[in-house]
This record gives sequence, structure tokens and C-alpha cells, in this order.
Amino acid sequence: MDGFPSFLAVIGHPIGHTLSPVLHRAAFRALGIDASYTAYDVAFERLPEVVRAMRTLEFRGFNVTIPHKTAVIDLLDECTPTALRMGAVNTVYVSDGKWIGDNTDGAGYLLSLGREHGFAVQGKRAVLLGAGGAAMGVADALLGAGLDALWILNRHRAKAEALARRLAQHYQTNIVTGTIAEWPRERVDLLINATPVGMVGFLEGELPVPPDVFHERMLVSDLVYRPLVTPLLAAADKAGAKTSGGLGMLVGQGALAFERWFGVFPSMDVMLAAAMPELDGSASK
Repeated sequence: MDGFPSFLAVIGHPIGHTLSPVLHRAAFRALGIDASYTAYDVAFERLPEVVRAMRTLEFRGFNVTIPHKTAVIDLLDECTPTALRMGAVNTVYVSDGKWIGDNTDGAGYLLSLGREHGFAVQGKRAVLLGAGGAAMGVADALLGAGLDALWILNRHRAKAEALARRLAQHYQTNIVTGTIAEWPRERVDLLINATPVGMVGFLEGELPVPPDVFHERMLVSDLVYRPLVTPLLAAADKAGAKTSGGLGMLVGQGALAFERWFGVFPSMDVMLAAAMPELDGSASK
């Protein structure tokens, strides 16, 4: 579309069962784009040489996952304000000959909420479970979209407080921190699980919150997508709350990355359909 060879990849360590090639190859086929997308297992110490090699081979761009999302920043020409706020890059694209680092995780999450539920964040109150990288991306997007109040609850209070301080540098929204046991007295509209609780191979069958916190006007969102219906989502559904699984965020961030590379927004339905048969085993972004 712009003269750049269409070589793309995702890099991480371990890369194992990433779904990214499945998502993007399905989008290539649907749009008739001649491109390749490969998963590369890149040890941390090899990151600089791999990035240099991709520059030499004129890759159109690449995705970045654990443990390279922060370290890759120093190997790029520029980063978007979003990536700089988050201190992490998940997508690299070429613009005017420069390699630009971006982060589409948070925007992909908002995209999935709007697409699946028509959920408008502005003026709402949310509880976020967890304070790691996934929590940072979601929190940044929610606050940027006009969230009225945010509770960050984490097993270790200090980590929640550190995330809150970082967010407070950019947003004036009321942010409260605590442990996961300290559920707010106020009625909340959105609950997001950004912890691995309930994921296959990690505390399977457990709930990250007490079962009495759900109500019928709440949207309960779990970033875990293996299994597709987590214990949290099952309990929330039983209590009459709306639910949203993690696959939507995965597809949303991937679709936004695709748009950065090709200037065309792919069909999320096509990407979702391609991902579903792959979820009979472990998978990670």
C-alpha cells in the first residue's frame, strides 16, 4: 500500500501459543493483502540484534509482548504519547521512514466494550483488580475516556499505590487504592479483572472477588480468555450482571495494530472467528 514490504511479526519470550499470527493471517486473507506474519521467540539479550535485523529486512512493523514491551522503547525512533505514558510498547509501525512505538492495549479494550455492549465509560465508576502491565493499559484508557472514579485493588497495596501515582501524573480523576479485600462501599458500574485468577493453569475455579459484589447494572469484564467463560464471568452472569470476556480485548488491540500498519481497519468478526478454534489449548498474546 505504501511501498514497504509486508513482513510482520510478534516477538516475545516465551512466545509459545500466541494467537497473533492466527488473527492477522485471517485479516490478510479477508482483505486480499499479500503479507506474512511470524512469531519469533526472542531471548531478552538478543532483542537489539533482532530489532536491527528487522530494520535491515524492512519489516512493515511488529508486535511486542512479554518481556520486551519496555526494553524495546530504546531501540525505536519515536513513541506515541500513549506508549510513553504507559512505559510500554506492544506495536511498532513505520512512518516517514521512522520506527514508531505505540500501545494499542487500552484502546483495544475500550473498543471491545463499545462493540460488545455499547458501554460508554464517561461518568462511570470502575473497580480494577490488579496493578500490572495489563491493568496499566486498561486504566489509562478508562481515565482518558472520562471515567468518573477508579478503585485499583491489588493483593499488594504498594503496587496499587505505585500505579495510582503514575496515573495521577496525567489524569485528575479520583483514584482510590486498596487490597482486593477492600471492596468500595459505593455502587460501581464496571469491574475489570486484570489478574490471572481463574486462568487455565493458575488458580482455576477461583474467584478474585467475593460473590456478593455483583449487581444487575454492573458490567463484569475479565481480561482472561482461557477459558472463555472464567469463574468470575460465570458467577457474575448467575447474579444477573452483564459480562465481557478477554478475547475481545485481544482482538481489539490486534485490529488497531493492523490499522497502524496498513491504514485499513480489519474485520474483528473475521479475527474472532479465526481465534475460536485455537482456544482448545493454552494461548497468550
